Amino acid sequence: MSLQIISIILGSLTLASALMVVLSKHPIRSVIYLVVTFFFITSMYIMMNAQFLAIVNMIVYAGAIMVLFLFVLMLLNLNKEMEPMNAKGAQIAAFIAGGSLFLVLITALKDTLILGQTYRQQDNSIGLVKELGNLLFTKYVVAFELTSILFIAAMVGAILLAKREKQIIE
Repeated sequence: MSLQIISIILGSLTLASALMVVLSKHPIRSVIYLVVTFFFITSMYIMMNAQFLAIVNMIVYAGAIMVLFLFVLMLLNLNKEMEPMNAKGAQIAAFIAGGSLFLVLITALKDTLILGQTYRQQDNSIGLVKELGNLLFTKYVVAFELTSILFIAAMVGAILLAKREKQIIE
């Protein structure tokens, strides 16, 4: 019963901080709220006995990517004077797009069942790095290797794009 209460509290705090990411008018505050959201998601991973996902979420997302977002926002030096005026048409289009996404989510989730206490973890080793490694290198080895080839191709492409000579447009 106490784990259920803790998970409800963590879920509501996660949703609240995610809403603050979207509703905050200041971009730096949005990034800070996103870091808080990642902390709550990490704690939920820990509660689900997925330690590897929790550590990766904390290091990669809350650490590296959020620091990158903060540096980009600080380097852009966003001011109200330099901000372009938003047209009413763009706001209406954004409202329609958000509403249609909400309708798609509602129709996709309308037939799902909410199961209360049916999830019981039988094996305490599920979610650990050893079990993840066994699955990656036995059942999912082809997908794992294809993903590594995709990452190498993306790195080579990024290097080639970065090293390409800049052409001066006159």
